Amino acid sequence: MCWLGLGCVLLYAGLRLWAPPVGEPAGTLMAVLGLFAVLRWGHGLRNGGALWLLLAVVAVQLISWLGGYLHHPEWVTDTPQLDRLAKWFLFIGLAWWLGGSSRVTLLAWGLALLGLMVVVFWPEGSLEQWRLGLEGARAEFTIRNAQHDAMLFATGLLGLVCFAGRCWRGSGALAWGRRVAWSLALIVCLVGIGITQTRAVWLALLLVMPLLAVLAGWRGRRPSRKAGWGLGAVALVMLVGAVAFHEPVAERLANENRIIAQAMENDWKSLPYSSIGNRLLTWRASLDWIAERPLIGWGEEGRSLVIEHTEWLPAKTQALYGHLHNTFLEILVGYGLLGLSVVLALIAWIGLGTWQAWRAGVMPGDMALFAAGFFVFYAIVNQFESYGSFWTGVYVQNLVAGGLVTHIWRWQIATGRRVFPALRSKAA
Repeated sequence: MCWLGLGCVLLYAGLRLWAPPVGEPAGTLMAVLGLFAVLRWGHGLRNGGALWLLLAVVAVQLISWLGGYLHHPEWVTDTPQLDRLAKWFLFIGLAWWLGGSSRVTLLAWGLALLGLMVVVFWPEGSLEQWRLGLEGARAEFTIRNAQHDAMLFATGLLGLVCFAGRCWRGSGALAWGRRVAWSLALIVCLVGIGITQTRAVWLALLLVMPLLAVLAGWRGRRPSRKAGWGLGAVALVMLVGAVAFHEPVAERLANENRIIAQAMENDWKSLPYSSIGNRLLTWRASLDWIAERPLIGWGEEGRSLVIEHTEWLPAKTQALYGHLHNTFLEILVGYGLLGLSVVLALIAWIGLGTWQAWRAGVMPGDMALFAAGFFVFYAIVNQFESYGSFWTGVYVQNLVAGGLVTHIWRWQIATGRRVFPALRSKAA
């Protein structure tokens, strides 16, 4: 069963992007078997934060569905769709099968990066997208759309920067092979971020890269011997990106300046139906719906209800948009403050647990650095695209969370401590 679970993890990590018929069911089997294993053999873990938060998110969705059934039955599904938020907890099974191993975690993450490299070059028409992108057009690969492509490229870039020291240390043919592979992957991710022309990703990286540089050079309780590699990688990324993509970045950002200025002046009626314009209109509409049912929201279809039943939204916006392009607003509309509180508790639990596992020496420093960078990056990009509502975001966040949680669990087992000591239960 252990080998089956680990095999499903590696298949899910490596094949979910470019071979979904294999990767997707492998992920489902990984999650089901892993949850069973945690409940059956996870002494000291099954009473911890991850399982309680999973139970809480299921309860929140049931409460929201029941409230919607009583208040607006014509707008709710016949049965509650519990997978909307529960799928964010696939990391429980993944973390179990990783077994607390940093090496296996890095293998899974490396396979995910390899899968990204394959899916942006192998399918028919991919090379044409690279050509168009390098000529100034917005490239879009077969994953979902340019925004999701950019998020995946940026996540890969963050990992390559944070783990630069591992890839460059050592000597011999194998070490040089790692260096060449790292360099090629870095170039692909950097160019991919440029040609997919997603401003939210550019903004997030602009803020995260200096943060990584500061953290990599931080001389705290445990000075990092890889700090020099991290700083060099960050400097390289920022320098090359600034030189290579200055013109397209400046042009794309300038196109929406007038629209943002109109919104700041509360001039909503004359906003053009551009990318930013439509986002601002739907966000403004969502605030009215949130205010009407702030505690439990409108149910799993809340994001669609905002667009379909807000009378003052332009017909073109209602025809072209089916969601709010903001994960946190979608949670508030769908599940209210109750749902958002559970999601924020999950983020806090993983974040604090990562810090504690690193401080105890259980989690490697470069992995903790990647966690910090990814947390900030993912929080920013989800303000402009609802990645958490689509399989691409679910895939990335579960892979990252699973790798972190497996180290948190390892720390808990080794020390007998909890992430939130106040939540210690009698069963523990």
